[in-house]
Amino acid sequence: MKRIDLNCDMGESFGAYKLGMDEEVIKLITSANIACGYHAGDPNVMDRTVQMAKENNVGIGVHMGFPDLLGFGRRNMDVAFGDLVNYNIYQIGALEAFCRKHGVEIQHIKPHGNMNNMADTDRVMAEAIVESVIQVLPNTPIYVKPGSQLHKVSEEKNVPFVLEIFADRAYNKDGTLVSRKIPGAVIKDPKVAAENVVRMVVDGKAKTIDGELIDMTGDTICVHGDTQGSLEIIRYLRSELENAGVQILPIGQKVKEAR
Repeated sequence: MKRIDLNCDMGESFGAYKLGMDEEVIKLITSANIACGYHAGDPNVMDRTVQMAKENNVGIGVHMGFPDLLGFGRRNMDVAFGDLVNYNIYQIGALEAFCRKHGVEIQHIKPHGNMNNMADTDRVMAEAIVESVIQVLPNTPIYVKPGSQLHKVSEEKNVPFVLEIFADRAYNKDGTLVSRKIPGAVIKDPKVAAENVVRMVVDGKAKTIDGELIDMTGDTICVHGDTQGSLEIIRYLRSELENAGVQILPIGQKVKEAR
């Protein structure tokens, strides 16, 4: 039986500003990527999100991003290697403290937004991300896009990683995600999203924005809580995966069973 983890970016509200439907989404996913205050989130939101994840038996991941609240971490930044390592260590430490408060552990690491996208092709960016994990949580897997520089560097440095595919994002022919600036980059139709995911999980193929099929598979699926209709997308996606005989469970559970 094929198995897949279903992850979602969460805890991205800030102060009086509410983003996403975390209370509903958390019931449908198996892993949560929790913002750590740089691109989104704040101490109170982090605290509540970790508690919700614990109550729903959802794996917890560090969702570290650029210090870019105004741009939601979706703008490219030119950051020195050492600075980026420390930015990430700072965010990992913040979430780790709240996990300690609630008696849970960090399951995975996932860079957010354009930090993640830049690490597709920027080796120095990828090396800084991996180095930050090596220094504080060396045995914690990083969610990586197949074939990306982040994937390659993690493999070279013997840092555990999990291949990640995306439900609500369109792909380019080279396997990178289509820029959000381009029409059609974000998939809002639940049926289209589910069809794409089942194809990737079962057949190992993704349909590009141009309609071509490319090799693409992974062990965790990302859905974005701020995508229009995200709740409907996740519900339909779960249903279609189960109909295809795919078991949905946290990546942490899969790792433990593999051992």
